[in-house]
Amino acid sequence: MGKDVIVACDFSSAEQVFAFLDQFQEEKPFVKIGMELFYAEGPQIVREIKKRGHKIFLDLKLHDIPNTVKKAMSVLSSLDVDICNLHASGTKRMMEAALEGLTRPDGTRPLLIAVTQLTSTDQESMEKDLLIREPLDEVVMHYARNAMEAGLDGVVCSPLEAGKVHGCCGEKFLTVTPGVRFAEGDAGDQKRVTTPEKAKELGSDYIVVGRPITAAADPVAAYRRAVKEFVG
Repeated sequence: MGKDVIVACDFSSAEQVFAFLDQFQEEKPFVKIGMELFYAEGPQIVREIKKRGHKIFLDLKLHDIPNTVKKAMSVLSSLDVDICNLHASGTKRMMEAALEGLTRPDGTRPLLIAVTQLTSTDQESMEKDLLIREPLDEVVMHYARNAMEAGLDGVVCSPLEAGKVHGCCGEKFLTVTPGVRFAEGDAGDQKRVTTPEKAKELGSDYIVVGRPITAAADPVAAYRRAVKEFVG
């Protein structure tokens, strides 16, 4: 996989997501299916979107004891998605168990990436709410190294940290970065944000863009703009 824009399809129903995707006649955007849509529609929504020819990042952020995560990943491996994720804070053992569960009998599996710190988290909230006192960048790098040592393919991080992750984990270790807005856009509840162009400059492999595309007056034009700015 190369650089790409992943569209966060944060809708609450199949009707809404297909009304959105039906607007794309020429492209088949890489899409993210998160908790809202998955919990509303179940695994079938993944199968239906996959049948339409879209690559899928299944963003469920698993975080539980290793055995539970392993079993859950074994179920998700049958959905033929392209990327799955979990929380790096669940420990290396949990990430290793997840990888075991996600790997099919024939040895194939989706890419597995770990969430470091959410892009809605900043230094103040991390210290106050999570009692983590180290600098945010150091925490992200520590989680990234744990994910790499557990055998994962990459991490979810802010674009601001993408280059540093590559610096400590290598260029082939993927950085999937939400918190991307157009220059004139509203940051919403995100704290650590950049533009698509800046994310490219900082070394992101994939950017995840939601409302700037899904809530745009012309979603197709907004998607094409994001691709142009990020991929070129």
